[in-house]
Amino acid sequence: MKRLTGIAVVLLFLGFAGQDINAQNLKFGHINSDELIQALPDYDSATTNLEKFRQDLINALELMQVELNNKSEAYNKEAKNLTDIVRQTKEQELMDMNRRIQEFQQSAQTQLQEKQASLFQPIMAKIDKAIKDVGKENGFVYIYAVGQGSTLVYYDETKSTNVMPMAKAKLGIK
Repeated sequence: MKRLTGIAVVLLFLGFAGQDINAQNLKFGHINSDELIQALPDYDSATTNLEKFRQDLINALELMQVELNNKSEAYNKEAKNLTDIVRQTKEQELMDMNRRIQEFQQSAQTQLQEKQASLFQPIMAKIDKAIKDVGKENGFVYIYAVGQGSTLVYYDETKSTNVMPMAKAKLGIK
């Protein structure tokens, strides 16, 4: 019985010692994914494309606003000389035009968000895949996101590997 208890204690000790040894071999990494995204050439072209699209929407909105202002000024100048039915018709036109501008603004905002998603989703997928591949290939247990917007409160840089160079190499970025 004593021998069985002794063997159990030795096995238990070896089990805990093995866990301690395994725990010391765990690899942790960190990466600033925002910095990695901005290092991609795709990021610059997507940002330029999105800015051009945004500017096109702004230009269209400004043209609509100028047209509304011109019609409103013309109405204000001639309002005294108009009959009630013509005045009501012109006022209705101005209200309709104002409504269309508001609808355009809402639609433009939605289109801009959709365009941003369509441009940046492939970039995010590429970054995500590269980080996961680096993690698998290099035996990392965890790779934490650091940088702006990160929820990581603390990490010890001496015990965590910065995987940025590996991820850049994976993506072919220098």
